[in-house]
Amino acid sequence: MSYCVNCGVKLDDSLERCPLCNTPVINPNEVSCSHSVPPFPKENGQVETVKNKDMAILYSLVLIATGASCGLLNLLAFNSSAWSLYVIGICIILWVVAIPAFIYTKLPVYFSLLFDGLAIVLYEYLITFNTPSSRWFYELALPITGIVTLLAIIIAALNRRIASSFLATALYLFAEVAVLCVSIELLIRRFFAEPYMLTWSAVVLTACAVIIVALITMLSRKRLRGAVRRRLHF
Repeated sequence: MSYCVNCGVKLDDSLERCPLCNTPVINPNEVSCSHSVPPFPKENGQVETVKNKDMAILYSLVLIATGASCGLLNLLAFNSSAWSLYVIGICIILWVVAIPAFIYTKLPVYFSLLFDGLAIVLYEYLITFNTPSSRWFYELALPITGIVTLLAIIIAALNRRIASSFLATALYLFAEVAVLCVSIELLIRRFFAEPYMLTWSAVVLTACAVIIVALITMLSRKRLRGAVRRRLHF
C-alpha cells in the first residue's frame, strides 16, 4: 500500500493518480534514471576539406580585385603617377608563387623557379614606367634576376640528382653565393663604367672558398663526415 505524496491519502496499487488531488502516483522502485541530452554530440563532426581548385579561385579573385581596384583608383582619382603598377606587379608575383601550392601542384620545381624569376622581371619592368630611364633595368636588374634564377634552378637540380644532404646543400649554397657576389660587383662596375676588378666580392669569394674546401674535405672523408653529423645532430 502506498500514499499520495501531496495529500497523504492511502492509494491502491492499481491507481495512476490520486483520486483526491489528482497527483500522479510515483513508485520509487520503478523510477528510471533519465540522463539529460548533452547540448553537443559526443562525436566531433568533420568539416569538408577545402579543395585546391576552390582555394585557387578565391586567391586569384582576391588578387585580381586588388590589382583592378588600385588600377581604377590610379586612373580616376590619384593619377599623379603610375603607382598602381607596383601593386599590380606584386599581385602578379604572389599569383605566380602560389601556382605550385594551389593551381598546379605537380609543377616541377624547375618551372616553378623559372616562373618566379619571370614574374620578378615583369615587376621590375613595370617599375621602369616610374623612372626616368630604363637603363638600370636592362643592365642591372634583368641580369641579376636572371643569375639568381639560374643559380636557384642549378641548386635544385644538384639536390635532386647528385646529393641532397645538409653538407652537400651547404657546399652548393656557398659556391653560388660566391658566384653571385662576384657577378653583382662586375655588373655594378659595368653599369657605372668602372674598371673590372674585385673589391668587396673578393672578401666574400675568399671566405666562401675556405668554407667550400672544408665542406669538400668533410664530404670526401666518411669518418670525418660521420663525426661532424653526430656532433651537429643532423
